Amino acid sequence: MRMYTLVDQDTCIACGACADTAPDVFAYDEEGLSFVILDHNQGITEVPEEFQDDVEDAYDGCPTESIQLSEEPFKKLAKSG
Repeated sequence: MRMYTLVDQDTCIACGACADTAPDVFAYDEEGLSFVILDHNQGITEVPEEFQDDVEDAYDGCPTESIQLSEEPFKKLAKSG
């Protein structure tokens, strides 16, 4: 299954659950808010299969439902023209 993820930093409370559960995917920025390491929280890079179970666990465990999951990229890359 294709999986893309990003963190809604407007609702993130920096509790640490996601980075503890999926440290290869989530980290914290200078403000202490979670973000996706894979693509700087853009939601455009597919989560590698070996990390998908951890990302689903982080999604399920996020107390503010700030982690978003999708089978499609969240943003389309701009076409160069």
